[in-house]
Amino acid sequence: MKERQIYVDYNATTPLKDEVKAAMISDLDIYGNASSMHAAGRCARARVEEARAAVGRLVGAPAGSIIFSSGGSESNNTVFHTARQLASGADGSPLKEGRRKFVVTTAEHPCVLNSAEFAKKLGFSVDFIPVDEYGKVKIDALKAVLSAETLLVSIMMANNEIGTVQDIKEISRLVKGVGAFMHTDAVQAVGKIPVNVEDLGVDYMTMSAHKIYGPKGVGALYVKKGAPLFPLINGGHQEDGLRAGTYNNVGILGLGVAADLAAKDLDEYQRRTSQLRTRLMSGLQANIPNIKVNGHPVDVLPNTLNVSFPGAEGEAILLSMDIAGIQASTGSACASGSLEPSHVLMAIGAGAEMAHGSIRFSLGWGTSEEDVDYIIETLPPIIKRLRSMSTVVAA
Repeated sequence: MKERQIYVDYNATTPLKDEVKAAMISDLDIYGNASSMHAAGRCARARVEEARAAVGRLVGAPAGSIIFSSGGSESNNTVFHTARQLASGADGSPLKEGRRKFVVTTAEHPCVLNSAEFAKKLGFSVDFIPVDEYGKVKIDALKAVLSAETLLVSIMMANNEIGTVQDIKEISRLVKGVGAFMHTDAVQAVGKIPVNVEDLGVDYMTMSAHKIYGPKGVGALYVKKGAPLFPLINGGHQEDGLRAGTYNNVGILGLGVAADLAAKDLDEYQRRTSQLRTRLMSGLQANIPNIKVNGHPVDVLPNTLNVSFPGAEGEAILLSMDIAGIQASTGSACASGSLEPSHVLMAIGAGAEMAHGSIRFSLGWGTSEEDVDYIIETLPPIIKRLRSMSTVVAA
């Protein structure tokens, strides 16, 4: 048994907060189907609507604009499905005639990139716009592709691997200027930085419970009033016919409680994780030569630190840290097991070697100064040993 376990992979998933767990356990006795009209069903439905209002409060949205889903991937796919349906004239409206172009960045989450590639296979046009060395959207490149043919632009608010935060408000203004729909995947942003959909001006925004200390298997999609939405899952009348399937009462309740807690504790979360991130970054820079911090130096999530260690291989670093009781990540959890270098780090021009030698530390409520100091103490000899064994000489 390891002497200590330090979890610094909160961008991959978070543990349930005690208050969320307690609420979910209590809800297990509320067995009614939230679509039923009897007392048990009405009780369950009331809990669902309380959660919907809580999610809305967290992001400054009317409760009625929140659609529950199974998570971020489903919500993102629903938006792309909607756009494909619109472009195919499924709504019978001529408003979007001639608009068959999708725009995404090269640093998006795999579910967005794959959705864009699928649209391309179906004959739609897709523009993959570049990001700069810090992961910021190249605005000139975005402006160059926006046109009367653009239907949907999807750009994540905060990158899951390097933490770079985009200026979604400005991007949305440009997108709306050509009459296109704007979607942002805010899974990593919500609960970590202030998010207000009215201020951002987006049509669609994706959220996920298990990134904010709620349960896995439940998420939400904000849909601006008047924006079209075609169900990805057809069947019953749930969510006004926009997402069929029996309500996941327990999961939705957990999301609602997590949303309320995230809203209440946002300022303290930012202050705490930002201080820990700075402590960790400074400690690694002071004790390990020739490392590179990836991501924007200012516009970055307060909890996310991505570092490249030239001359050491990422998986070897990860396994060595795990033996020492430190649980981190080499990038997106969705890409674990892949031998390909991180597409995000490649998009920012890091190069294959730097990408293969990168570690993502994502901090959370359970991270302490003692944990950070242990990482700073433990990691330097690991990097030194791995570099001494490597055939790649650190420049």
